[in-house]
Amino acid sequence: MNTPDDRPAALITGAVKRVGLAIARELARAWQPSGGCRLIITYRSSEAQARTAEAELRPLGADVQLHRVDFDSPAAADDFAHHLARTLPRLDVLVHNASTYVPTPLASITAEQALAAYRVNALAPLLLSGRLAPLLSRSMLPGGGAIVAMCDIHALGEHGLPRPDFIAYGMSKAALAEMVRSLARELAPRVRVNGVAPGVVAWPEQGHESDPKAQEAYLTRVPLARAGTPEDAACVVRWLALEATYVTGEIVRVDGGRSLR
Repeated sequence: MNTPDDRPAALITGAVKRVGLAIARELARAWQPSGGCRLIITYRSSEAQARTAEAELRPLGADVQLHRVDFDSPAAADDFAHHLARTLPRLDVLVHNASTYVPTPLASITAEQALAAYRVNALAPLLLSGRLAPLLSRSMLPGGGAIVAMCDIHALGEHGLPRPDFIAYGMSKAALAEMVRSLARELAPRVRVNGVAPGVVAWPEQGHESDPKAQEAYLTRVPLARAGTPEDAACVVRWLALEATYVTGEIVRVDGGRSLR
């Protein structure tokens, strides 16, 4: 039987709400009966929301560390990564979930908007992966350490579905997908690197797709004719992180078949 000291340690960025919190729940339950994974989770602004998430996760068996980090600042991302590299005794799983999703119509896009999308969605994951790779490479899990990046079906290069008015977001997520492929080669064989590319598993809280009519129109292009759930994406993250020991360099679509249309 596993002992508490055997529990994997997982860092999940942006994990106090929506898909990030669902991933944290899934990993908290994943190492029973010895208790859930040890979780290091980040949030950007809401201390109250972070404490609520912590209170939900602890009864599931997880140890939880909370860190407030603004990944829009490369310096803050790098400092955080260096701090963890110096202080964590182990790290087995790194999930890049923190993201910014803001429309940027081409006619009005600014350099700062494009750079902000890149800093949060691509540069911060790269910095964290690089600084924490030595820790991940020492993981004693059967498949070694694991990195899982939350990508997007609309930003998968020639296999994606580019969306009007989201060019900065799409470019930054495409860079993240290329990071998955590049790091899978560079960090093998001790660290596996994969991605999850959801379609709709959590509707935006504001903007065009928060409108029920817009949601209905989107679902007409989904063969399964419904939206997914945060838990749908979280289960795939858990599988890639802890169970898919012979899988690296893959990006798994979780989109109800949307990519087929």
